[in-house]
Amino acid sequence: MTLPFDHAAFVQAIIEGRVEWRKHVLVRLLERGISQARVLECARLGVCIQAYPDDTPFPSALVFAMADNEPLHVVAAFDEKEKKVYIITAYTPSSDIFESDFITRKKK
Repeated sequence: MTLPFDHAAFVQAIIEGRVEWRKHVLVRLLERGISQARVLECARLGVCIQAYPDDTPFPSALVFAMADNEPLHVVAAFDEKEKKVYIITAYTPSSDIFESDFITRKKK
């Protein structure tokens, strides 16, 4: 699946540090033992497994990558006009919800 925004501009914004971390996500990362570096690595190198083009105020996506040899999901939004990434959340995908590839959702 493709990102609902320009991939190259999204990655460039991450590389240049144009990333906003809300207090909520920082608290969750601390609770989950996930570093900001792992989140950025996943967002930059990961594959889009779900696009949310109609999210407001900016389109967002669920991205998956193996970061530090651990699976990680990151939800991020991108303001294409301002070239700014917003990290919404990040978590280790659950084997109760996802298949062993950590991409495919299990059938209910």
